[in-house]
Amino acid sequence: MPKRRINNSKKALQDKNFDLFMAHSTHLPPVPKMALPIDIAVAKTDQLPSVETLRQLFDNFNLEYFGGILPEVKIAYSGRMLIAGSYSVNEKVIRIGRKYHEKFPEDIEDTLKHEMIHIIDLSHGKKFKAIARRIGASLRAKAHPELRLPAKYSYICPVCGKIYQRRKKLRMASCGTCSKGGKFDSSCKLKLLKKEELRAEFGDSETKRNG
Repeated sequence: MPKRRINNSKKALQDKNFDLFMAHSTHLPPVPKMALPIDIAVAKTDQLPSVETLRQLFDNFNLEYFGGILPEVKIAYSGRMLIAGSYSVNEKVIRIGRKYHEKFPEDIEDTLKHEMIHIIDLSHGKKFKAIARRIGASLRAKAHPELRLPAKYSYICPVCGKIYQRRKKLRMASCGTCSKGGKFDSSCKLKLLKKEELRAEFGDSETKRNG
């Protein structure tokens, strides 16, 4: 395999390559089969593939789906994060969530392809979705109760009393049940519950669980 040439200039990379992904109808030129490395099958076992195997999969996908234009990046497992994967622009690192893929080992190739798209498009906008459709990458990871962080904030609807628990603070949010037409409704704007209000509403056990 020819040695990958790494262009450190983001502008040059954009000028040369980003136009390939602007339109959904645009397709990369087919790569001859003989130019591709030998297919790598990820074994469906309890053991996740090695970083070296992921590195080889990256090279395969880069040739097959991106025409070999993606720059060199590091690939590493993360034992801390609960999400499927992430891409750090500053570090040039794709991180694969170990805990997530211990639950869903069959998704590891899909996660790798998803994060590879982020190398050229950090958003999940139209361009990202067009590339994801073309290469068969999922837009969202699967949910699992053991991969959820506990809620930090509790909100109540002043109209119906429905409780919403969230990890992040809400700024302008109204009750999904009482709002009409799916738009923000100030008459049922969610109110942040303080600990003493939670205690009065649910008792000490609920306060400890959500505090």
